[in-house]
Amino acid sequence: MNLIKPPLLKQGDTIGILAPSGAMDDDTNLKRAIRFFENKGFRIKLSDNVYSKSRYLAGSDKERLTALHQMFDDKSINAIICLRGGYGAIRLINKIDYELVRKNPKIFCGYSDITALNAMFLKRAGLITYSGPMILSDFGQENLCEYTINNFFNTVCNDVFEYKGRFWGGNLSTLVSLCGQDFIPDFEFTLFLEDLNEPPYKIDKMVTQLFNIPKIRKYTKAVAIGDFLGVDNIEYIFEELNLPLIKDFPASHSEKKLTIPYGLEIK
Repeated sequence: MNLIKPPLLKQGDTIGILAPSGAMDDDTNLKRAIRFFENKGFRIKLSDNVYSKSRYLAGSDKERLTALHQMFDDKSINAIICLRGGYGAIRLINKIDYELVRKNPKIFCGYSDITALNAMFLKRAGLITYSGPMILSDFGQENLCEYTINNFFNTVCNDVFEYKGRFWGGNLSTLVSLCGQDFIPDFEFTLFLEDLNEPPYKIDKMVTQLFNIPKIRKYTKAVAIGDFLGVDNIEYIFEELNLPLIKDFPASHSEKKLTIPYGLEIK
């Protein structure tokens, strides 16, 4: 399948805010993010389920799936930024209309639980997405991280990239939750990984599980270690892979994060 890179974002475009995973407890950061983008000259459109709540999810699977399809089908929307992560994306991956996604390429950005959608959109629709900042955790913060915001706009508006290569990966525990799916691309890549509050033995177990997959071993040519917040001294886990290693890669759950074109070869 040929990969599709969506058109760049430009001032005056409409950004859709999609909630495919966890529910929102408070809309303070959402309102702040809307003001931020409007002040930058963008229009905002909310998915119908942004305020929905079903247990820990932003509405039922049907609500979240319908919202996702509507956002891609809406020709007035130029980019989609996810509200938050949490959990829920994996419940949708075998129900998504990937042909609809492929025929309506647009910027799609998120991290954490959204890693599942980044991986499956690339694999099943050929869409290059972005592993990067989200509404509640980043654009809606009272004190914005200048690095994160500037890198986002440089990447999605100007095609200015901080790293060369081809990056694939994301949140480690979410990637592992995809095992059993056909989710690994058929090209060589640098595997970037990050996670939050996982103890070293679990990180070791999950990395081992990934590298027990023949395609991961075949196509991973280097590893980029992002932040593993809440744990230190885990580099030995990755050094044992005997692959080139990029340390302190700015992929994380912390405020400083890179916007990473997911699967795009950057020359």
